[in-house]
Amino acid sequence: MSKIEKEVAAPRALPTSKAPAGTGFSEPSTFTLVRADSPAMCVMTDFKQVSVATIAPEATLAQANQTMISRGVRLLLVIDRNDEVLGLITSRDTSGEKPIQMVQERGGKFTDLLVSDLMCPRERIDLIDTHDVLAAKVGDIVATLKALKRQHAMVGERDPITGQARIRGVFSATQIGRQLGAAIQTFNVESTFSEIESYLAKDNG
Repeated sequence: MSKIEKEVAAPRALPTSKAPAGTGFSEPSTFTLVRADSPAMCVMTDFKQVSVATIAPEATLAQANQTMISRGVRLLLVIDRNDEVLGLITSRDTSGEKPIQMVQERGGKFTDLLVSDLMCPRERIDLIDTHDVLAAKVGDIVATLKALKRQHAMVGERDPITGQARIRGVFSATQIGRQLGAAIQTFNVESTFSEIESYLAKDNG
């Protein structure tokens, strides 16, 4: 037996302790505190790391809301049976003024509304190219969201083998605000960006 083999420690049992009262559990998270000049990828929800929340176009708004609550998200991709993206729907679409206006215009009941009635169709989804995201900073993403006047922006790329377009991830103004240290809980786009910009100003001060 060589000298190196003799120095290898034998396997040993690790020490343990009893779980204390109030013990919780870890969950997948992309949360990291950031600054305006932090890499944009730090605030992107990457669908290669976190499974995307989806829903069918024929689902009701109540089902959409329940799916968002159970997944802890405010945006769902609307997909068909072949997993192709038909559009997206947000909590602002399901709980804001939009469904109320649609019921008033069409008649009927709120419970009659489907995801397909209120979703943003695929052809209207703005995609930021993944390559541009890799070279961007958090401040650039905030500027992009503000320019789009939206609380979410999708990131797109093409499959290197098939060439098929696919959605890689999403930016959320609310999540960016939290990662900057701002507790943002509002559907008002102008208010959201006002709060974010105040934290960016502090960051640069």
